[in-house]
Amino acid sequence: MTDSNKMIINLALFGMTQSGKSSAGNILLGSTDFPSSFSPCSVTNDCCLGRSCHLCGFMRRGGQEITLQIQVLDTPGYPHSRLTKKHVEQEVKEALAHHFGQEGLHLALLVQRADVPLCGQEASSLVQMIQELLGHAWKNYTAILFTHAEKIEEAGFSEDKYLHEASDTLLTLLNSIQRRYIFQYKKGNSLNEQRIKILERIMEIIKENCYQVLTFK
Repeated sequence: MTDSNKMIINLALFGMTQSGKSSAGNILLGSTDFPSSFSPCSVTNDCCLGRSCHLCGFMRRGGQEITLQIQVLDTPGYPHSRLTKKHVEQEVKEALAHHFGQEGLHLALLVQRADVPLCGQEASSLVQMIQELLGHAWKNYTAILFTHAEKIEEAGFSEDKYLHEASDTLLTLLNSIQRRYIFQYKKGNSLNEQRIKILERIMEIIKENCYQVLTFK
């Protein structure tokens, strides 16, 4: 928060390779800051911070209109096709401390493809890495962002039915983070509509946390 009428929200993206992290980051920023493409290998090799333009009058707080700016930290996917777990962890740890050490992190988004089940050792390792990076309070500052959510509708599922039939790994994770999740749809919506809907849900979660942040040293 730089003044009473402006709020800066800090977000970090985590997820497995080709989960749609960088694409989701671009939607949040309303830009193309992060390289994003289909690839048989990991595309993101380094942490990168992107900043959005100012969103005037996005919300009200204390009877005043608030101008919002989003800062998003994109991180290498894990498991990574080239980098070791130790390298990814060190890269992300340094980036969190550098960018959010003082201002703090409002929310970590675990990006997960809706059309790929979350299960197995790779998923467990990713969640463990997030826990280690964010510390003991990670559950209060983490939400799942489901990309490719249009695949759910194409398969004839509602969001509730999809979550009801999800893997035990996903259900356990959702319950541990107070069932904080967001669905990102591409079909039938403009990029701006997607962005506003996702940001509104993110702000609901941050408000539930009373705008508290995680800090890093």
